[in-house]
Amino acid sequence: MSLKLAFGGKGGVGKTTVTSLIARTIAALNKETSVIAIDADPVANLAAGLGIDETQPITPIAELSDLIAERTGAVPGTMGGFFTLNPKVDDIPDRFSIEKDGVKLLVMGTVLNGGSGCICPEATILKALMNHLVLARDEVVVMDMEAGVEHLGRGTSGSVDALVVVVNPGKRSRVAADKIRKLGKDIGIKNIVILGNRVKSAADKDLIRESMPDFEILGFMPEMDEIIQSDRDGVRPFEDISNIPEELKAIALKLMALDGSQ
Repeated sequence: MSLKLAFGGKGGVGKTTVTSLIARTIAALNKETSVIAIDADPVANLAAGLGIDETQPITPIAELSDLIAERTGAVPGTMGGFFTLNPKVDDIPDRFSIEKDGVKLLVMGTVLNGGSGCICPEATILKALMNHLVLARDEVVVMDMEAGVEHLGRGTSGSVDALVVVVNPGKRSRVAADKIRKLGKDIGIKNIVILGNRVKSAADKDLIRESMPDFEILGFMPEMDEIIQSDRDGVRPFEDISNIPEELKAIALKLMALDGSQ
């Protein structure tokens, strides 16, 4: 299976929880495939959603100074000068990921100097790695993005099977979805869909549908006591992933049907 999914959304809508549950569900439904979960949000907490022990150190790729210097020929933190713009990255996912229950987690990190568009060794590594993950890996890649699509470039975006924008019934999350869709379209993502999260009633579903009439609605996930309690306890929800609600399973199956290798 070859499937590339990016998840975006306003902070607080449950994007990371949704991303982790979709990654775990796909891995459980298709044990033959390899699933890579990419934490590309500067506030990295996808590990917790996947049930990876947070005391286990995970160094973001952007902070692997020795690796970046070796692959680019330049010291991280420097600007300008000469360095390799096409560094070797194909071994990074297997070397620096942590696996649990069939899902490999890779934490990208963020560039601390010069802004997100800086021409520097760290940004070069991250861009090359994202290109490799989206364009060259014959696997399922599930990406927990920043609110927008900052890590995706024009060269990779056309190969993303779907940008899933997570919203809740709140107006601010729906306004953010419009902005995220514009960003996605600007870089060439063709399939941009809405996933309604934390809906409590039929009225919540109707509000999302009626206020976003020109969006395709992938599905709705209800407000779940299991997720609320898990967050309070600091554990991943649905330890036994087979107990996920039917709504979540149906959403995962719709996304799996986008398999680009078929």
